Amino acid sequence: MSKITYIDEAEIKNKTILLRVDFNVSLNQDYTISNDARIKQSLPTINYLLKNNNRLIIISHLGRPKGFDKKFSLKIVADKLKEYMPNVEITLVNSIEEVKEKKEKIVVLENIRFFPKEKDFSTLFAKELSSLADVYVNDAFGVSHRSDTSIVGPPKFLPSYGGLLLKKELKIISQVLKNPKKPVVAIIGGAKISTKIGLINKLVDMVDYLIIGGGLANTFACAQGFEVGTSFCEYEAVQQARKLLSLAKGNRAFIVLPVDADVATSKDDKEHEVVKIENIPSNKSIFDIGPETKALIGGIIAKAKTIIWNGPVGYFENPAFKEGTDFVYYSIAQNHDAVSIVGGGDTLAAISKKEYLDKITHISTGGGAMLEFIEKGTLPGIEALKK
Repeated sequence: MSKITYIDEAEIKNKTILLRVDFNVSLNQDYTISNDARIKQSLPTINYLLKNNNRLIIISHLGRPKGFDKKFSLKIVADKLKEYMPNVEITLVNSIEEVKEKKEKIVVLENIRFFPKEKDFSTLFAKELSSLADVYVNDAFGVSHRSDTSIVGPPKFLPSYGGLLLKKELKIISQVLKNPKKPVVAIIGGAKISTKIGLINKLVDMVDYLIIGGGLANTFACAQGFEVGTSFCEYEAVQQARKLLSLAKGNRAFIVLPVDADVATSKDDKEHEVVKIENIPSNKSIFDIGPETKALIGGIIAKAKTIIWNGPVGYFENPAFKEGTDFVYYSIAQNHDAVSIVGGGDTLAAISKKEYLDKITHISTGGGAMLEFIEKGTLPGIEALKK
């Protein structure tokens, strides 16, 4: 059976390595780094490869630039890397030609999404990247659900391995999927149900309680026959939501939906009120869960033995509507008996206070990647590494 070989299972010494990482860090409004967790999580792989006298060509993206955009330059990432590795020569270059001219121990190639052929898979671009190195290593779990050139291309042309972060992510998530301690509780936020149909189908089969929040919950409220005022709702997906509710009943999984909500006339409104889910005013939108919903889901999370959480349950960008998401976080942190997995940049960004993060069993570097792995059991980046 084909499987991934990881860098600590092979002898990789004195080589030039093309290392794909996920340094897509959270940015402040002034485009400085607000959270460098993704850089820190790949340091074990970088240090392991350097210890064996390898040179590294690091590839990553940052943000979603449309071509070159100085705001999304990897300079801030390269500078942060220098802070963590002051004794290592690190340089940032703009082009593949420049990479060939450099002799430093670590060469960081400028944002890979500045190159048009990254998103539109290109065999030619994959060959160009591969020509820079002897070996390819993927340590970018957070983007391994994408079929971008730098993820699935180089393994066609180079000996390829998984990094230590990729190994850790897959091991922990796989263990939870194969043999979870019950009861299993999943909390899923976000906006669109249409992108999560497959995932919800899978979770309904696997979990005891599926707590749904955010914009997703609005569509389910519509499916139950409630009016949601001016809230975001995928009306074209209401029928699918009804099917999922009946599927859950058949599988004896409880889909837990908000019973009350914090509503306002707009996302920036300072005046807001809590109402029952069946009494949403026609001129207002849902921006957070209410106290009765918190009490309901708090009791469920407290009894859980396995917890999977992805996505805020309210409009966290406005501090007035962060309370629900913070409550979910504190509830998970206070359950010391559960194995808890939290995924996604938005989920982490939504949390006000970070002091309880060490109470979470595993904070995944990938939101979309984690959810797709749960749904499908594999990812394009994983398949590309298998031999």
